[in-house]
Amino acid sequence: MKMIHLKTGLSGRMAGGTAVLLIFLLLGAIPVPVFGAAGDMSSGTAAVAVRMLTLDEALAIGANRNRDIRKAREYIAYVRGRYVEERAAAFPQLTATASLGQDKDDSQKIYSPMQTERTDRRSIKVGLTQPLFTWGQVSAAIRAAEVGLKSADEQLRLYRQAALMDVSTAFHDVLLARELDGLALHNLKQKKRHLEEAQRKYKAGVATDYDVLAAEVSVENARPETVRTKNQIRTTLERLRFLLALDGEEIDVTGSLETEPIPCRSYEESLALARGKRPDLADIRYRVLMYEERVKVIGAQDKPRIDLKGEYGWSYLGQPGIYGDGPSWNVGIQLSYPFFDGLRTRGRVAQAESDLRSLRIDEAKQVDKVALETRDALNAVNESEEILRSLSGTVTQADRLLAMAEMGYTLGVKTRLDVEDAELNLRQAKSGLSRARRDYLVARVNLDWVTGILGEEKP
Repeated sequence: MKMIHLKTGLSGRMAGGTAVLLIFLLLGAIPVPVFGAAGDMSSGTAAVAVRMLTLDEALAIGANRNRDIRKAREYIAYVRGRYVEERAAAFPQLTATASLGQDKDDSQKIYSPMQTERTDRRSIKVGLTQPLFTWGQVSAAIRAAEVGLKSADEQLRLYRQAALMDVSTAFHDVLLARELDGLALHNLKQKKRHLEEAQRKYKAGVATDYDVLAAEVSVENARPETVRTKNQIRTTLERLRFLLALDGEEIDVTGSLETEPIPCRSYEESLALARGKRPDLADIRYRVLMYEERVKVIGAQDKPRIDLKGEYGWSYLGQPGIYGDGPSWNVGIQLSYPFFDGLRTRGRVAQAESDLRSLRIDEAKQVDKVALETRDALNAVNESEEILRSLSGTVTQADRLLAMAEMGYTLGVKTRLDVEDAELNLRQAKSGLSRARRDYLVARVNLDWVTGILGEEKP
C-alpha cells in the first residue's frame, strides 16, 4: 500500500494541508486503512470472535465439557447397566417358546404299528424360572453392584477435581505468560529508549560509536524474549482450550495474579480432611467391599441351589386319522448341587481372596501416599507464600534503584552498565514476583485437590 506523507507545520498551513488531505481521501488517492477489533490494520477480513473467560467461567466449562469427566459419566452409565443386570438374577425369568415339527421312527414297530406313523407336533408354552435359594450368590451380586454405583460416583468426583486442577493451573499459566510478555515488551521499549538516548548523545558529541553500537545490540538481544513470551501465550492458551474441549473456538482469559496469602489448616487437620474427603480413598474402600462380595459370589458356585420351574401352554399331537390338542402345564422345585467340579470353584475363590488382599494392601499404600501428598502440598503453599512475601517489597526497591540509575546516567555520574544492572534487577524482581504469585495460587489449588475439597463446598 503506497502512503502519501503530508508535512504540516504549526502555522496557518495546517488548515491548507488538512484540506488537501480531505481532497485526496475523497478522490480515493489515499486508501483508508481498515482497523480490526484490536485496533490493528487488516485487509478487511472479518475478525475471528475471541471468547473471553474468567477463572470461574473456565472452571464451569471444564466441569461440563472436559473429556475425562464425560468419560467418567459414561462409566457411571455402564455401572448402572451392570447393576440392572445383576439385579435381574433375583427376578422371575419368563421364556416363551413355540415349536412346529414332524417325526417318524420305524424302529418303534416293535411296540406298536401306530408308533411308526408320521407324527405332527405343535406347541406354544411360557416357561418360568424363579431362584428360591442360591446360597447368597444373588444377594451378594446385587450388593456388589450397588457398591459399584458408589464407586463410580467417587471416580466421577476424582476426574472432576483433576480436571478443575488442570484447568486452574492452565488458566494461571496463561496469566503468567501474559505478565512475562508485558515485562519483555517493557524491557524492549527501555532498550529502544536507551538507544535513542545514546544516539542523541552521540550527535551532541558526548558519546562514542561504541555506546550507540552497544545500545543497538541490547535492543536486538531483547527482541527474542518477546517472541518467546508470545509463543508461550499461544501454547498455554492451546492447552487451556484442549482441557475445556472448545475445539474450533478462539479463547482468551481475563484476570489477575495478584493475591493475598490466607492461613492454612495444620497438617493434622488437612490429613484428617483428606482421609475423609479424597475420592480415590473412598473409591478404593468401595472396591474392597465389592471384592468381598465377589468372594461370596464365587464361593457359592459349588453350593446347592433351589429353583422354582414351571411351564404353561398349548400342545397339539396328530397322526393320520387321529389327533389331540389342549392346554398343558408343569410346575416343580428343582435342586441342583454341583458337589464336585474338579476343585475349579476352590481355585477361583483362592484367586478372588488374593485379589482382595492385594486391594487392601493398595488401600494402605494409598493412605500413606495421601499423607505424603498432604505434607508436600502444605510445604509448597508455605514455600510459595514466603517467597511471595519476600518479593513483594523487592519490586518497589528495584524500581526505585532503576530510576536513580537512569537519572545518574543522564547526569553523567552513572555508567550504562549501572543502568543495565538496575534494569536486570527490576526485571528479575517483577518476573519472580509474577511466578511467585502463580506458584502460590496453584499451590493453594493443589492443596484443595490433595484434601479432596476442590470444587466442592469447603468445610
